[in-house]
Amino acid sequence: MNVKKLDTDILIIGGGTAGCYAALTVRENKLNDNKKIIICEKANIKRSGCLAAGVNALNAYITDGKTPSDYVNYAKNDAEEIVRGDLLLTMSKRLNHVTEKLEKLGLVILKDENGKYVTRGNRNIKINGENIKPILANAVEKLDNTEILNHVNVIDLSVKDGRVNGAFAIGIDNGLFYTINAKAVIIATGGAAGLYKPNNSGFSRHKMWYPPFNTGAGYAMGILNGAEMTTFEMRFIALRCKDTIAPTGTLAQGVFAKQINSKGEVYEQKYGITTSQRVYGTVNENINGNGPCYLKTLGITDEQDEDLKKAYLNMAPSQTLKWIESGKNPSQQNVEIEGTEPYIVGGHTASGFWVDTNRQTTIKGLYAAGDVAGGAPQKYVTGALAEGEIAANAAAKYIDENNFENITVDEQLINEKLCQIKCFFENNDSIYTYEQLEEAMQTVMDSYAGGIKTNYRFNEKSLDIANEKISMLYALSEKLHADDFHELMFIYELRERLIVCKSVIAHLKARKETRWHSFAENLDYPNKDKNFKKYVNSKLVNGEIKIIFRDLVKEGETYEHKDK
Repeated sequence: MNVKKLDTDILIIGGGTAGCYAALTVRENKLNDNKKIIICEKANIKRSGCLAAGVNALNAYITDGKTPSDYVNYAKNDAEEIVRGDLLLTMSKRLNHVTEKLEKLGLVILKDENGKYVTRGNRNIKINGENIKPILANAVEKLDNTEILNHVNVIDLSVKDGRVNGAFAIGIDNGLFYTINAKAVIIATGGAAGLYKPNNSGFSRHKMWYPPFNTGAGYAMGILNGAEMTTFEMRFIALRCKDTIAPTGTLAQGVFAKQINSKGEVYEQKYGITTSQRVYGTVNENINGNGPCYLKTLGITDEQDEDLKKAYLNMAPSQTLKWIESGKNPSQQNVEIEGTEPYIVGGHTASGFWVDTNRQTTIKGLYAAGDVAGGAPQKYVTGALAEGEIAANAAAKYIDENNFENITVDEQLINEKLCQIKCFFENNDSIYTYEQLEEAMQTVMDSYAGGIKTNYRFNEKSLDIANEKISMLYALSEKLHADDFHELMFIYELRERLIVCKSVIAHLKARKETRWHSFAENLDYPNKDKNFKKYVNSKLVNGEIKIIFRDLVKEGETYEHKDK
C-alpha cells in the first residue's frame, strides 16, 4: 500500500451532523482561521449519517413558554434519571441558537401566519428537511483551509501516554493508507446499528431504524484505546411502523394517534409513555394475545391524510408509498407498529464516551459529539449540532493552550497497522466470509443478549453464552480475507461491531436491575432498584472490560476530568 502522511490541527472523524457543524464552528471564529481542518468521511458528506435521507422535524427545540431546564427534566424523566444533567443543560441552552443558524444556511422551517415556527408537540418544530444534509455539506465545502476526505475510512486512533495524536485511515476508492497527525481530534462517527438481527431479513435486512452504515466505529476506537465509556446497557429500541420501519412520532405527535391493540383498546396509559415503556407495552400486548398493535389513524381528516403523506416523503418515503400502493389513506386504516432490534446510540439514549462538559473524553485531546457522546440522551438533530459546536470550541482552545512540538504518529504503530491490513489481503485459507460472521453475530445477540427473538429479555446465563460466542467470532474475524478495499472496510466494520457487542454484554450484566423495560429487561433482576442510581461505565484493561460504577452528577453540579 502507498502511504500518505497528512498533518492537521483538528481532525474530525465522521462528516455527519455533528462533524459538519464542528467544522463550521471552528472556522466561524476568525481567531481559528490559521487552524487546518481535515474531515474524514467513509461515505460522502453530502448524504451521510443519520440525516442522509432527510428529516421532517427538529425534535429538540425550546418552544415558547419552555426553558432549557424543562428540556433537561424531560430527558431525565424519560431515562429514569440515569443522565448527565450538566451535559443536557449545556446542550439545551444551544438548541434554538443552532436552529436559527440552520435556517440561515437555507433550511426551510415552517412558519405560521405570525411568522413563528410551527410546533409539533412541546419540543418539536416542523421543517422541510429532505435536503438538510446537503445544506450542511455545501456550507462545509466552502470553508477555507479545510480538507474533506470522502470515501476514507478511519480504522483506529493513534494515542500515546493518554493523549491522542492522530489516526489511521484507508482510502476505499484509491487504496491509500493515511496516517494523519493531529493536535486535536473530534470523533463524530455516530452510534452502532447491525449488532442484532433486524426486523427484516434477506435483501431487506438494511431497512432499519438507524443508518446501517453506522457500525460503532468511534466507540470501538475509544474502547480499544482505553477510553472510559458509559451506559451501553441503555440500548435504544425504536417503535416503528411495521415493515417500512418508518417513524411513529410523526403519527403520535402530528395527528395525536394513540397506541391501540387489536381490540381497539388504548394501552399506552397502562404501561407508561416514556420511550421504553411504549415499546414494552407493545411487546406485552402481543405476548398476551392482544396483538397486532397499531397507531390509531382511522377517522383522521383528509387534510391530515395529505399532511402525513407529505411529511413521510421528507424522511421515510416507503411509508407514503405503502399507503398509495394499498389504495387506502391513513384515515382508512390504522398503522401497525412493532419494535426494532436494539441499537447503541447516544442521541436517543445515554450510551457513548464518558465526557466532561467540554465533550472531552478521558483521552486528552479527543472530543466526542453527537450520537457517539454519552450522558445526554434526546439530542436528535439540534442536540448533535450543539455538541459539535461545544466540542469544536473546546478543541480549538485546547490547541491554543498546549505545546505540540512532538505530536506525530509512531512509526512502529504505522507498521503494525500496515501488517494487519496486509494479512487480511493474504488470508487465503479463510473458510468464512465477513457476511457469514456478521449474520452469526446478529444471531448470537438476538438469541442470548436480548434481541427481538426473546422479546428483548435476557439473564446472566444467556449473557455469559453471548460473551463467549462473540469472543469466538472476533477471533475468527482475524482470519478473514479481503479481495479489495471495499471488502476490507466491511471486515473492519464487522470487527467494530463485535467490539461494541462485548461492551454491551458487559454493561447489561453489570446493571443488576431492570430500570428501563425492553431497553434492558433483565429476567434475573426484573424490578427497578431505587438504590442503583449509578452510571455503569467501563474501560478496557489488559484485554478485559472493567466495569466502573460512578455516582450520579447532582443537580446544579458539573463533572470535569481531574487530569486534563
